[in-house]
Amino acid sequence: MTVVPRIEGQAELNVLGEPLQPCSHDPLTGYFRSGYCAAGEEGAAVHLICIAATEAFLAYSKSVGNDLSTPRPEFNFLGLVAGNRWCLVAARWAQAHNAGKAPRVFLRSTNQKVLDLIPLEFLKAYALDLN
Repeated sequence: MTVVPRIEGQAELNVLGEPLQPCSHDPLTGYFRSGYCAAGEEGAAVHLICIAATEAFLAYSKSVGNDLSTPRPEFNFLGLVAGNRWCLVAARWAQAHNAGKAPRVFLRSTNQKVLDLIPLEFLKAYALDLN
């Protein structure tokens, strides 16, 4: 059974104003390791953008001090590989975007809270799930 994250009794929404869809259960992602890019009841979690990892993005991320590819068994983290979906910190996506290295995104799995930092038109340019 899939449990949609909730904020104050309301289902969390994606950037399209729809119920937030899961990003990934393998690897298990999200700040709360629920599979969702959920902000949580306090709205404080910032792992809000569901990305498709690529080798180029992972190399860039590592080069700026956010190593997502090296396994960290002490945190039960196997490391990401190209093709993995992952809830990325919104500021990290913006940093990659400004450097011309932003990964593609899944809008239906990207939390609406990210719109406080990144305009929807920027995200749409990277969307993998628009018809």
